[in-house]
Amino acid sequence: MEEDRNYPKVKKIIFFFLIFLHTQFSFADEIKISKIVDLEDPWGSTFINDNELIITEKIGKIKLINIETGHISEIKHNINFLVDGQGGLLDIIYRDQYLWVSYSENRGSGKSNTSIVKGKFNKKNINFKNIFQAIPDLNSGYHFGSRLAIQDDYIYASIGERGGGMIAQDPTNHTGSIIRINLDGTIPNDNPKFQGQDKWLPEIYQIGVRNPQGLTYSKFDNKIYASNHGARGGDWFGEIKKGENYGWKILGWGGKNYSGIPIGPKWKPGFTKAIKYWVPSIATSAITIYDGEEFKEWNGKALITSLKDQSLRKLDFTDLNNVKEEIIFKNKVGRIRDIQIHPINGKIYFLASNSLWIMEKN
Repeated sequence: MEEDRNYPKVKKIIFFFLIFLHTQFSFADEIKISKIVDLEDPWGSTFINDNELIITEKIGKIKLINIETGHISEIKHNINFLVDGQGGLLDIIYRDQYLWVSYSENRGSGKSNTSIVKGKFNKKNINFKNIFQAIPDLNSGYHFGSRLAIQDDYIYASIGERGGGMIAQDPTNHTGSIIRINLDGTIPNDNPKFQGQDKWLPEIYQIGVRNPQGLTYSKFDNKIYASNHGARGGDWFGEIKKGENYGWKILGWGGKNYSGIPIGPKWKPGFTKAIKYWVPSIATSAITIYDGEEFKEWNGKALITSLKDQSLRKLDFTDLNNVKEEIIFKNKVGRIRDIQIHPINGKIYFLASNSLWIMEKN
């Protein structure tokens, strides 16, 4: 019997149709999520215009993605990074033709800490210069934090405590803190160091955090918000407050050590109280305060991504005594590392499961 000559073509069509089904799905009769491109260990992302997004891959690459065509090009750079555990190239943020990148800097002999570079945007090759280097140099691959946010002419960065616990209570080093510097790396003259906290390093804005992998600016109230990983429980979302202390590792935020032993109280007076805690842990990652047209009913609400829980959650924290939480989806795209809102149409973009995804209304 002669084989149908169209059979190979039919098989190919079916194959690509199955791939399409696998990378695009709808739920709740209202929302559709689609994969745009595959990546390798992506960490941070930022829009540079309506059609292009820049992402970092933790392994050391910076890539420019056309979100309409899916075309990817790599941008060369001179960043002296060290890939070690959770460290590598981390967050990236764009404003007015400049890029800022946080990363684990190679300090030699296997040591590193979070640093920030600034460079003029170029699609081919960017020459970055360090504008901040956290101290001390540490031999640890844990808890870099390293998310960035811009408010007015300041850049904020979250610096993890590198697994050091109580080091987050020592403001003579940057580890376990939120820092605030000017966009050129100089130090604001109204930072806590110059307003009564004379023992603090001049860049430090708040202390007592563990591994804050979410940081964002809200135009709705002109505030900076963060999310933070607890240990076994004790993740939180809260406001960044000048000169204050979130309490790690005096406080455990409701969590336990990995040995199972509780870590201090959840909260007590004298420390910053978070807006929302999660026990057990969901492994909070990037956050944003939604501002857009696609889901305009969400404007002003916090969107919380998670790694372990693989979920997107919406928080209405208008009333701090009655914070309302809704799980938008869970177990759809894997571990979510970053989230961005399209600057014009408000569609939502994720870095998750080594891919870039888009979420929009059906």
